[in-house]
Amino acid sequence: MKRRDFIRYTALSAGAVTFSPYTKLFPPDDKKKYASDVVTLGKTGIKASRLAMGTGTHGYNHQSDQSRSDLPGLLRAAFDHGINFWDSADQYGTHPDLKEALKSVPREKVVILTKTEATTADEMKSDLDRFREEIGTDYIDVVLLHMMTSADWPTEKQGTMEVLERARQEGTIRAHGVSCHTFEALEAASNSDWVQVDFARINPAGIIMDAEVNAVVKVLKKMHDDGKGVVGMKIFGAGRLVDRRDECLRYVLSLDFVDAFTIGQRSQDEMLDLVKRIPAVSTSD
Repeated sequence: MKRRDFIRYTALSAGAVTFSPYTKLFPPDDKKKYASDVVTLGKTGIKASRLAMGTGTHGYNHQSDQSRSDLPGLLRAAFDHGINFWDSADQYGTHPDLKEALKSVPREKVVILTKTEATTADEMKSDLDRFREEIGTDYIDVVLLHMMTSADWPTEKQGTMEVLERARQEGTIRAHGVSCHTFEALEAASNSDWVQVDFARINPAGIIMDAEVNAVVKVLKKMHDDGKGVVGMKIFGAGRLVDRRDECLRYVLSLDFVDAFTIGQRSQDEMLDLVKRIPAVSTSD
């Protein structure tokens, strides 16, 4: 572990989380915001709810907390509250749950995002066919290259990127992009014309982020100004900031360069809490 990260985690475990002073640059406005607000992801034309239903809590090896629970029921309940953005990934093992939820939710009324770990063009073609079969849909709204860490990912992933671009032109997907897990990868995404949607780690304490808060903010602002859709993740620092969730929500809601954000919810109670909490903390009143 790097010394900087060690210091962050040590402070956190001691209950002394310090929020970045840069959070003060983005005070909340006077307009209430809701989990169900319809937002547009950059220039893609894709309209989704502000809150995305994250399905990858402790997600690895095709499993997650959500895949081990009643995820279809949770997705349907969230849909009834106007939350129609479903965030999935091959790694989470939640595609079959999305398929089950689609039995009672109109496909055209939801935005489905998933992620692939394909490294070659052939793997990408296979993943697209398999993903659509697993989800039970003819098209996927957004497909991301999952967990980019290399600054050279646009070169290393060229084959997969070309497959996704052809799929977009043919209507198999509506948009493509990346999720980033290092600052170098995030900067590469910002400079890539291919990226239409980016998943970026953002919270006011800099916990499990790609760099210090102010550095990430500058890159995300550039992305948004360039027309990329920006979706925030790790809003609660992978659960490490859950005791300060009001402050975390207030912060991300104040960022006009973050179109939407995803939070992993494991029960209807957690979902309903966010539905109530988001408007409550979104203004300076």
